[in-house]
Amino acid sequence: MTEPLRRRLTLRVRGVVQGVGFRPFVHRAASERALAGWVRNTTDGVRIEAEGDAESLAAFVERIRQGGPIGSVITAVEIDEAPLLDDAGFTILESQAGLTARAALPPDSAPCSDCLREIADAADRRGRYPFTNCTRCGPRFTITTAMPYDRERTTMRAFSLCEGCAREYTTPADRRYHAEPIACPRCGPELSAISPRGEPLATGERALREAVTALTEGKICALKGVGGYQLLADATSPEAVRRLRERKRRPDKPFAVMFPSLAALRACCDVSAAEEDALVSPSAPILLVRRRPALGAVADAMAAIAAEVAPAMGRLGAMLPSSPLHSLLLGDAARPLVCTSGNRSNEPLCIENDEAIERLGAIADIVLAHDRPIARPVDDSVARIGPTGVELLRRARGFCPLPIPRRDAEPTILALGGHLKSTIALFAGAEIVLSQHLGDLSSPLAIALHERTADELVHFFDRRPEIIACDRHPEYASTRLALALAGRFGAELVPVQHHHAHIAAVLAEHAFEGDGPVLGLAWDGIGLGEDESLWGGEALICEGARMHRFASLRPFRLPGGEAAIREGRRAAAGLLHEAFRPRFEATARAWFTPEELRIVGRMLDRGFNAPRTTSVGRLFDAVAALAGARIRATFEGQAAMELERAAEEAPDEPAYPLPLRDGDPAIADWEPLVRALLDDRARGASLSVMSARFHAALVALAVAIARRAGITTVVLGGGCFQSLVLASAIREALTAAGFTVLSASKVPSNDGGLALGQGWVAARKK
Repeated sequence: MTEPLRRRLTLRVRGVVQGVGFRPFVHRAASERALAGWVRNTTDGVRIEAEGDAESLAAFVERIRQGGPIGSVITAVEIDEAPLLDDAGFTILESQAGLTARAALPPDSAPCSDCLREIADAADRRGRYPFTNCTRCGPRFTITTAMPYDRERTTMRAFSLCEGCAREYTTPADRRYHAEPIACPRCGPELSAISPRGEPLATGERALREAVTALTEGKICALKGVGGYQLLADATSPEAVRRLRERKRRPDKPFAVMFPSLAALRACCDVSAAEEDALVSPSAPILLVRRRPALGAVADAMAAIAAEVAPAMGRLGAMLPSSPLHSLLLGDAARPLVCTSGNRSNEPLCIENDEAIERLGAIADIVLAHDRPIARPVDDSVARIGPTGVELLRRARGFCPLPIPRRDAEPTILALGGHLKSTIALFAGAEIVLSQHLGDLSSPLAIALHERTADELVHFFDRRPEIIACDRHPEYASTRLALALAGRFGAELVPVQHHHAHIAAVLAEHAFEGDGPVLGLAWDGIGLGEDESLWGGEALICEGARMHRFASLRPFRLPGGEAAIREGRRAAAGLLHEAFRPRFEATARAWFTPEELRIVGRMLDRGFNAPRTTSVGRLFDAVAALAGARIRATFEGQAAMELERAAEEAPDEPAYPLPLRDGDPAIADWEPLVRALLDDRARGASLSVMSARFHAALVALAVAIARRAGITTVVLGGGCFQSLVLASAIREALTAAGFTVLSASKVPSNDGGLALGQGWVAARKK
């Protein structure tokens, strides 16, 4: 009988194929088919050599093409013939280093059901061990220091494997076969409880008990999480939440709440099936869910979330335990906990234990630390379920650094984002790597992190940027860094207009390469326009690197400049002074002291320190003040969030007039809207009615602009589309009118997507 034809193949697999148990998956697939050869990590993915009869090889290749383990994403499989070697068995080889890094590293993943089962079993050797993980879950991005992904290139390299872990690591049938962060109580990281002054209190299980006791007594705990420190407090205790607000100097901004279980979360919030899927997914984001109104006394402690957690908000940022440590802590505390970033205002996350004592010692009553180093700070992701499914508002843990596909492999571009919610994007080969959320560049520590992340991306992937893209605002720290890096690398500097970048970010996410232009509605706070004024309510016709301003909101002044960003009364004063001069002082007198009003009036009369803006975001602030809702904000977007909640209570109100006047650009005239709003206020209309009519006016404006432009594809970009009410209503109205609508989901619509858009535009200017 003739023996089956024997062949040997080389497979190069690219995508998210490291840190997800891909090599053990390949080993099993090859061994089941009696193939010989090997698999190894390389700096650009995974390489396989497999030898055997043609039929078995074909079945093996088909299995690889079908996809690997949970968490893997295969973007390419290249296959070549190789010489026969007649080797015996199939092995996992040491990783190959020394080439240009291209491999996509998976994000950190919440604990899988098997690991949770182990830590809940006191008889298991990992019972109650807070650093349990396997090839399907655990830290990845936050511990990796270089590629390819192996233990020696992670922060776990300092922990030598005990006999039990070494056996699991080398046993093909074990789910911890080549699990690089593998650990157990004998050989892995250990917890420690520390006082705010840095004094050691306890280690191991005793440290966990100390933290639980402190939390149940209403104290504040600084916890070293997966990607950095977090501040925890009892979410059912008004006193504990108020104490955290006072110490962190965060008077109103909503806190996220971590619940022990999905059942506990359901006791407090109405959760849809899609929301449940997102909450229990490996990414485990903070998800905005509708809070169930409290009716009288609440018997279930899980539902008794203190009003101070999210004042005046209809939705709650809810999450489930994202690590074994969180699971143990929440289970023992037996109550939901506030879980917020471990930092001071305008500063990045703390990741070092000494740093936490120095920066958080005045906030926390106890520090629950551990000795597993964190390679880089990664905050929790924030998402919601919108018309397109999961929509990210902050892209970080659980999603970074998953790459975004790119059609063209050249040139190499480093894009440095904006000033708020900053991120950095590296366009390297066929992939775009967008950094984790870095925060606002308003402190030296934040600026240093931004610079360090830019260097890290370049060195991690061993790329020399040919183009440096940035915002065109000259005073942004990101722009100053762009100038310095362009000089260092001898790269071309490409400034990109802020709102053009917002629209381009959505096009990049959707890999848009359609024929003809798109109409972009870029509605946000403020960004420097091409005429040097402050834009923010733009309709842009975009085609490749070209952009034309088709329509805009009627401009008005912002007395006090940056002060108006947090004071809606100033934006409202600008509207009244512009179009309702006789009513200006009479109305504004309720918002300002006599001396303040005199100064504001002088600014507006002379145009001194009162820049003109077309911002829809500032229009939201002004409407909130005029409607009697809020004249000052303590955090960005507060007025708009409160208007959104009010609008939901009166969904079918007729729109205020917001006509689109002829011109180049066409002008959306807010004057009739403000006049009707003031009339409603005088008649005693409710805030919900006024807010609903305002939102309806913006929806009608979007449709009017699209119809006048006559372009079939409309792109929604900018921070105003973080409003689910606004974004959903505009999408529905435009779709009903026959337009195709593109919006952000995998990348935030706010300034967190600017770097992606900057690079997309810069690539088309080459």
